[in-house]
Amino acid sequence: MTKGGLPRVVLGKIAVLVLTVLAASILVFFSMYLVPGDPVSFLMRGRSPSPEAVKAVSEQYGLNKPVLEQYFNWLANLLHGDFGRSFQYRENVSTLLASRAGSTFWLVVLSGVIIGVFGLAAGMVAALSRGKVADKAILIGATGLAAVPSFVGAIVLTALFSVQLGWFPSFGSGQGFLDTIYHLILPAVALALTFIALVARVTRSSMVEQLALEHVEVATSRGMTRTRVVFRHVLRNALNPILTISGMLVAGLLVSSSIVEAAFGLSGMGSLLVQSVDRMDFPVVQAIVLIIVALFVLSNTVVDIISAFLDPRTAAGTGAR
Repeated sequence: MTKGGLPRVVLGKIAVLVLTVLAASILVFFSMYLVPGDPVSFLMRGRSPSPEAVKAVSEQYGLNKPVLEQYFNWLANLLHGDFGRSFQYRENVSTLLASRAGSTFWLVVLSGVIIGVFGLAAGMVAALSRGKVADKAILIGATGLAAVPSFVGAIVLTALFSVQLGWFPSFGSGQGFLDTIYHLILPAVALALTFIALVARVTRSSMVEQLALEHVEVATSRGMTRTRVVFRHVLRNALNPILTISGMLVAGLLVSSSIVEAAFGLSGMGSLLVQSVDRMDFPVVQAIVLIIVALFVLSNTVVDIISAFLDPRTAAGTGAR
């Protein structure tokens, strides 16, 4: 890559991020008009409203304005952290999300730590013992875990560790930081199971590819310790595919969290999304979906930038040689 090429790549990635989120905001907002019914009918459900009542509700929620004007007002409010007003709860969506974000945030973070530790460890062990019993056992286990839906994992974990052994609570988010983490251990494991298998298989495949390269054999022949070879030459060069799949995990964890939160009775953004879709609470659905899209795009942008720093040839499009 030429001098100054890396900053241009970073700026290009940021520009793509902004344009992608803007395009997503258009799709998210106008999707409200593709579903059966309309917001006014939902707000007045169960009643026979008079024209005056319909007019008053439309004015209160800004639904009497042209659609494009509604979108630009909504977009301007988003830039100030205002996601509108919930139809169901009759309060600001920002306030509603703030009260739910903590549970989802710590659930995703704890799941990410579990995935990173066990997924990487399993993949590394499998790659370093290729063809042996440990490798075959990990591959079989990863294949089995990948086929287990989150809600099935939640049921099994609850039955074993909550009902039979009584080690962990099966319901609620807890009070205080330590109690919250304690309550989130089982949900985090249930959420992480499938993704552990995915990361393990990608890590194994990437490391096996690196182990077969000539520079690894040269480093070993020069007397470099096995541990140093693995961490300095193998794992470091195998990070790009692992980072790429890690960026995709963010959206997967956020979407799957709705199932796990419902199974464990957690008051998070995932369970709120399910409730809001069922009750056609459009502002809440729009806000959560846009946040998920934005986090997905942001995580992938960060991964692309990190990959460019680790290997500038990747950013230049030449690939590793």
